[in-house]
Amino acid sequence: MISTSNFKRGLTIELKGEIYSIVDFQHVKPGKGGAFVRTKLKNMKTGLVMDKIFRAGEKMEQAIIDRKTMQYLYNDGDNYCFMNKENYEQISISKEQISELVDLLKEGNDVEVV
Repeated sequence: MISTSNFKRGLTIELKGEIYSIVDFQHVKPGKGGAFVRTKLKNMKTGLVMDKIFRAGEKMEQAIIDRKTMQYLYNDGDNYCFMNKENYEQISISKEQISELVDLLKEGNDVEVV
């Protein structure tokens, strides 16, 4: 469990069964009422960004994300092949999963795979 007082950019949390990355946050203490934390959260699956307000001190599950630097090798129709540079293991990722990034991929480039 992680508290809103420990929020930082790039932290991943689980909310309503989805995993979100904190893009931006601001701790607000109004003159009247309790303090709260205003956040911008990016859905790790869809890429959509939403605004969410949490009460100060509210706790939620921290999502542990495995990130690896991999090398883009080639595309085979609708699948894109990446290689782990540590153990040379190859994985394929479908075009639907990375549709908005396809134009940025160049053979031999290193990318961070989540």
